[in-house]
Amino acid sequence: MSERVLKVNELIKRELNQILLKELEFSQELLITITRVETTSNLIQSKVYISVIPENQTLKTLRNLNGRIYFLQQKLNQRLKMR
Repeated sequence: MSERVLKVNELIKRELNQILLKELEFSQELLITITRVETTSNLIQSKVYISVIPENQTLKTLRNLNGRIYFLQQKLNQRLKMR
């Protein structure tokens, strides 16, 4: 994996963490962490892996995040300036 892809992975991870923390509202007892990001070598697609505590809320949280995927993509596009 190239160094550029690694930097993009870290950048996406950092910015998505900030978006989840500041832009979205979750219950107080829910902890969501982005564990890793994998981006393709052509930088077209990324997979984001998350961890949810407590585990019994994982499915509900994934549905919630998938329902807001367009919002998350727009926020990420606004924050990232890549050439």
